[in-house]
Formats: sequence, C-alpha cells, structure tokens
Amino acid sequence: MTRSLSFVPSRLRVSDLLEQHFDTAFAAPDGIARLRELILTLAMQGKLVEQDPNDPPASELLKEIEKEKASHEGTKTRRKEKLPPVKPEEVPYELPKGWEWVRLGDITDYNGRNNISGDEITPNTWLLDLEDIEKGTSRLLYRATFSERQSKSTKSTFQKGDVLYGKLRPYLDKVIVADSDGVCTTEIVPIVPFHGLNAEFLKWLLKRPAFLAHVNSLMYGVKMPRLGTDDAVMSVHPLPPFPEQHRIVARIDQLMARCDALEKLRKEREEKRLAVHAAAIKQLLDPSLCAFAPSREENSSTLRAFVPSCELFAFLDQHFGELYTVKENVAELRKAILQLAVMGRLVPQDPNDPPASELLKEIEKERASHEGTKTRRKEKLPPVKPEEVPYELPQGWEWVRLGDLTTEIATGPFGSMIHKSDYVSDGIPLINPSHMIDGKIVHDLSVSVSQRMAKKLSSYRLFENDIVMARRGEMGRCAIVTAESDGFLCGTGSFVLRFIDNIDRQYILNLFKTEYAKEYLGGNSVGTTMTNLNHGILNNMPVLLPPLPEQHRIVARIDQLMALCDTLDQQIDAATGKQIELLNAVMAAV
Repeated sequence: MTRSLSFVPSRLRVSDLLEQHFDTAFAAPDGIARLRELILTLAMQGKLVEQDPNDPPASELLKEIEKEKASHEGTKTRRKEKLPPVKPEEVPYELPKGWEWVRLGDITDYNGRNNISGDEITPNTWLLDLEDIEKGTSRLLYRATFSERQSKSTKSTFQKGDVLYGKLRPYLDKVIVADSDGVCTTEIVPIVPFHGLNAEFLKWLLKRPAFLAHVNSLMYGVKMPRLGTDDAVMSVHPLPPFPEQHRIVARIDQLMARCDALEKLRKEREEKRLAVHAAAIKQLLDPSLCAFAPSREENSSTLRAFVPSCELFAFLDQHFGELYTVKENVAELRKAILQLAVMGRLVPQDPNDPPASELLKEIEKERASHEGTKTRRKEKLPPVKPEEVPYELPQGWEWVRLGDLTTEIATGPFGSMIHKSDYVSDGIPLINPSHMIDGKIVHDLSVSVSQRMAKKLSSYRLFENDIVMARRGEMGRCAIVTAESDGFLCGTGSFVLRFIDNIDRQYILNLFKTEYAKEYLGGNSVGTTMTNLNHGILNNMPVLLPPLPEQHRIVARIDQLMALCDTLDQQIDAATGKQIELLNAVMAAV
C-alpha cells in the first residue's frame, strides 16, 4: 500500500520517491503518462541521477564542439553567425554544478543532412514517414523501403545516429534515433549531434514536457504548425557532462521500461475486467437463464439489490467491487437493465394483472372513436412473425408492432414550410432533436416562431403526454411532452407519437433506449448522407407489450436501478479524484 508522503524520510532521493510511488501513478487514470513526463522533467533538471564531481563539466564539451565546427568550415555544418548566449530571463531553473544552458544550434547541426530527389533513391533504402512513428512513445511502428512508397518528391537524407525530429505538429511528440541510414519526408528533420552529445539524450531532451510546451506556444493558432528552423536553433536546453548524459539515458530507459510494463499490466487488467463483465452480461441476457427478479434487500448498494440467487448473479455480486470500478462496465450495466426490462425479466409477473391483450382491445376502441379523422389507421398492420421474435413472451405479454400501440405517428412540417428567417425571440418553440435531452424537452426560445406562424402550423401542435422522437441522428432519441411544453410545435426533424392513456409513456421512452430498439431503428433507417426514419419503420417495429400495472413496476424498478448506477458513477468519480489528488501530491513532493 502506498504510504503517505508525510511519512517518507527526507533522506530519500528523488529516484527513491519515484520508485516508491509507481503504484500511485498506476492507480490514477493518466498517472503513467504523467509519470513519464515527470521522469523526463527530473532528468533534465539533474535530479534523476547523482552528479559525479570527477565528470568533465559541460563547458569543456562546448569547447570541443567549437573545435568540431571549425573543422567543418565551408560545409553545411558550419554556421556563419555565432548564436547569442542564453539570457538570464530565458533560464527557467538553476542547473546542477557542471551543467550549462545552451541553444540547440550550439550542440547540433539542425537539418544538417543533404536532400535527395526521388530519382536518386535506391529501392531498398529505408524511407521514414511521420505515420511510422507512434505518437507519444516514439516507437517505430513500421520500417518501409522506398520501393513500397515510391515518390518523386524531394527527401531528406539521414545517417545512423542522427536524431529524427517531426517538425510538423511537434506536439504529437515524434522523435527517434536512426539505427541505420535512410531517407525521410521533409517534415522530419535530421538533427546531427556534435561530438560530446549523446543522441539518445538529445531525443529525450526534445521530448521533455517543457520543450513541447515551448514549441506549442510558438505555433498556437497556426493551421498546419511547423517548427521553424530559427526557432528550433534558438531554443534553450540544459546540457550535462557527457558521462552524466549516459547515466541519465540509462536511468530513463530503465524507468520507461517500467512504465511500459505498468501500461501493459493495466491494459491486461482492464481488458480482463471488461471481458469478464461482458461475458456475465451476455449470459444475463440469455433467454434460457433463470428469471431476473428483485431480492428482499431493497437498500443494498450492490447487485443483491436486484438479483436472485443464481450462480451468475452470485458471481457478479461477489466481484461487484472490482467489476464496477470502471464506468464502461456501469454503462453496460445500464444497457442490461433496460434490455432485461423489455424482456420481462426485471420484475416478477403478477397473474392478477389484466393481460396486455386487453390493452390492445382498448387501443382498437380508441382508434374506432377517431374514425374519419387523421388519427385513424386505414390498413391493419400484419402480425409479428415468428422469425421476428428474438425471445419468448412472459406471461400476460404480447408481441405487437409499435404502430399497434399508437393512435397517431406524424412528422413535423416539411423544411419548405419553415425557415430560419421565420424564427423570432420568445415565440412558440419548435422541438427539434437537439431539444431532446435525457428524455426531457429542453426549451430553446431562440428556435421559435410568431403566433401568426404558429397558427399556420397548428396541425403540428404538441400535446401533453405526446412523445417526440428524432427522425435523424441518434436513433431512439426522444422525450415526453409535459404540461410545460403543451402547445409547442413539432420541428422539421422530429416525429410525434400519440398513445391511448393506458400506455406508460416512460416505459415507451425506456424501450427506445434499449440496444434492441437502437439496432432496429438504425438498421432499418434510410438515407445516405443523413440517416432518417420514416413512418413505415416505426409502425412495423416489433415490441413487447406488458400489462399496464407491470409497465408501472418496470418503470419504478428502472428508476431505482439507474439511481444505483448513478451512485456507482459518483463513487468512481470520487475514487478517481482521490487518486489524482494523491498523484498530484506525489508529483509536487518530488
């Protein structure tokens, strides 16, 4: 278990603190990524390895570099103008003894290799593109030859030991050390380190958070940002003695390898946790499994609140604390609750309930009372076929088509009937898909029309207990019209669904939230550039209709279980907050 920082002896070195708190970084959501950043930051501050007073100081390195530059007089590597010394205001922190602040142009030949045309490149030459380097980690993902990517465009040459730096969008953090000669896109700059500069150290120097932040600040707001040569050459960097560079690189490699191992372990754990939960949920939804009914422990904070004593449920309950520490599993649990609800397995059936067949008779009477009006359906819908039924009916339920439950399904006005120029402030609101949030209508008075226009559109008026549904975009998105929204108008991108009183509107809303409904609507929707629903798709959708009392019980149970899921999400947020807080404390202490 991680110890509080207040109990860490002050004599421990920074590297010991890093060692001790690797588990803290492992627990926090982005802890490993931040740990990598901290490792590089500490390394470039001289805090990752001990200084050796016997090391020749970096000032001696700079003298050797000046001699090397002089020996290249007249070549590309010699820069005619001497760079200005680093100013005090450019120095972000104090360096250890023996280190020096330098400019990148002082210690490297930036873009120091010749270019080459495509006609001069041999087929087996290594050709490096930015896409071959992994973001952040700088791992080489693929080694292509010129024959695979033949191009007539000019390329940059590089040699083994050069540091290859992606100057396009450098915040993508792509830097590698060439392990052989080759050519690269001109968006990758070959940087030739002078004598006394370790190429691997230079790579980490360019990947450190402070330099990435500096580059980002130079290119903020640029559409296709590239690091300019002058900005690169003038950038300021810490330079340690040559032997210390090697020690720093070795320590960084060691710690980064541990970070890699932690990331692999975390990924394996997460994949296993998600896979185990997915398998359990899949079994849970298996129609042949035992019925899903609530237990007596109504106030329990775990699955005991709503599962019987089947082996699967016992397993979920036993591992509840581990499985539901990630929001992905809570999201899947929400989906399962909704699906179980419309399968008739969330609450027990009551033989005293009037069967759903009686509801269907009431709907037919309601329709008959509207004979001759717009709400009367002329053609009777065909019965649900056996091949359309995904699972068996619970007692008292009926397979029906959605159109069998409605007295009317209507669309909003055509786009030609209303335009943005018709909108007024504080008029009669139009309800479009964007106004349907979590089953509720969110008022937006900026999308409204005048009383005069509302009269022209009176046939599209919404009434309390109507359900409005999106015709395009997210399938199944809908909301209930409340008394507050009575009198609003159905928008051009919406449907309005009307039911008899003896249909629980919230049950219908929950039905449309299920994966079954979303898959049906999404799979049967029409349109190429924008997916749209139509009357035929909605009317013919097969749905399970429970008795009215059971509809009410299902809705109440869903509300209860969704509240439990909300609590789980809150607990995850709280635990994550504590992990981040502890990580911040560790980072600050180091």
